[in-house]
Amino acid sequence: MTPILLVSFVVLAVPATWYYVSIRNHFGGRLTSAQKEAYRQSRHWVGDQFENSTPTTMDVNLRTAPGLLRANIRGRKTRSPEQPLPILPLEKERFEQEDNQPLFAWFGHSALLLRLNGKNLLIDPMLGPDASPIAPFATKRFSENTLDLIDQLPPIDAVLMTHDHYDHLDYESIKKLRPRVNTWLVALGVARHLEAWGVPKEQITEFDWGQQTEFHGINLTFTPSRHFSGRGLSDRSKSLWGGWVFQTPAHCIYWSGDGGYGPHFKEIGEKFGPFDWAFMECGQYNELWHQIHLHPEEAVQAGIDVGAKVIIPVHWGAFSLAIHSWREPVERFVAEAERREMPFCTPRLGETVAMGEASTESWWGAGEEDIKPQRR
Repeated sequence: MTPILLVSFVVLAVPATWYYVSIRNHFGGRLTSAQKEAYRQSRHWVGDQFENSTPTTMDVNLRTAPGLLRANIRGRKTRSPEQPLPILPLEKERFEQEDNQPLFAWFGHSALLLRLNGKNLLIDPMLGPDASPIAPFATKRFSENTLDLIDQLPPIDAVLMTHDHYDHLDYESIKKLRPRVNTWLVALGVARHLEAWGVPKEQITEFDWGQQTEFHGINLTFTPSRHFSGRGLSDRSKSLWGGWVFQTPAHCIYWSGDGGYGPHFKEIGEKFGPFDWAFMECGQYNELWHQIHLHPEEAVQAGIDVGAKVIIPVHWGAFSLAIHSWREPVERFVAEAERREMPFCTPRLGETVAMGEASTESWWGAGEEDIKPQRR
């Protein structure tokens, strides 16, 4: 090989290798035969994958794809805010107080900091800038510099993961959180990704549906949802998905996780409810995948089913992963909650909310040029 060819090869190979390694890291851990055998012990593993309790399908195929593509192109202007959405500075000191007052701060989509029984729990902390890190085109976050939020967090007692989709489990976020967290409570099958990214195995506990643990006076239960999982072409539904119930002697909180409407909501309400707060998935829906994501009106109904005293819509306000406008989920949710006379809370991004408070300002509706950080 001539020096010129050698130099040309190096010049091309170095960025190509970096790109390949970077993309491969985002995929997470590969499924091993031993892991697959372990998953077979779950009664929710059927054949060669996990399955929902209710038959579930998606209608995305060669017949529906052209229409979906056309709708995607036509609706781009309203799918994202014209200006980045601001995130309020975290009231960190409130999450470090000695009292046991429940608090939460929502950072958009499904990233939530919850303080309960004096412990700080971080749920689905996808704080990265791109929900499609392995795709040819980025799915950019509506807010800027959100990875920096990790540096502003109080001490985190545990991270909880509902499933392994890219908009919930983010490589860049985990890299930043890894030195700060020593307890990871995750859906069955998610551990392999965390271990591939350097999280010690002994710090991780996996949960099947219905499994519980006691964590510093909080009873945690992993609950069913109607969804799927996967980060590549060969691992669809090879890890589990679900939600969480948090119980203390004084409070009860529900996190729905991703998933379509089904009888599991009433079952969860009958077994664990009523709930002081219910965080309900509300966004990234479409008729073609109606069975795996709640429509806003269904999010309200599901909140009623579980016996929620106050419902909070999540899974919106950060990414455009469906063809509806970025405001539509919360607008439809609020309209339905008001029609049903159901108490709700719609906090600003980053706003700290305490139990008994209900931020209901329509901050998303004034027009992008008027959306500025404000304090109640």
